[in-house]
Amino acid sequence: MPDPDSARLHGLLEERTADLQRVKAEYDNYRKRVHRDRLALGDAAVANVLRTLLPALDAVDRACAHEAMTPGLRDIADTLRTQLGSLGVEAFGEEGDAFDPACHDALTHHASPDADRPICTKILRTGYRHGARLLRPATVEVTGPQPPAANPLGPDPGHRPFGATAHAACPSLTCAGPDHRRQ
Repeated sequence: MPDPDSARLHGLLEERTADLQRVKAEYDNYRKRVHRDRLALGDAAVANVLRTLLPALDAVDRACAHEAMTPGLRDIADTLRTQLGSLGVEAFGEEGDAFDPACHDALTHHASPDADRPICTKILRTGYRHGARLLRPATVEVTGPQPPAANPLGPDPGHRPFGATAHAACPSLTCAGPDHRRQ
């Protein structure tokens, strides 16, 4: 016949074991979260430092493009590119790349009847990545298809151009008359 104290003690032992396992799992999750947060914080700090170096890289690139290439200038440019490359910085943005608004800033759009999709036709400023993190988008000119044709039924009666206000003295929503005030 089993001893009642033994059954009670066995039940307490199982309860304490389950508590200990739960606390250990919570602690392991906490350690993993802290480790992940430290890595993310370190990556963000590295990205911020790299982002502050991009204007210096731009200045060197401009100097290389507009000045005679001296041995000193070549050494500075090569060293800067090599060191940033060893840290994982990658330049992107080539003429002919498909335009991607997630990594390109378009300053101008040229319509072309031959284009079937938007293409980067001129790189105004190189973009940079550090791993999967975008440090700076590439600034580009884009050539793409014609914008959609205007609505043949006319403008939407409730639509106003950005910044346009209607007032009683002006029948047009885009009035530029002397008593028209922009708000």
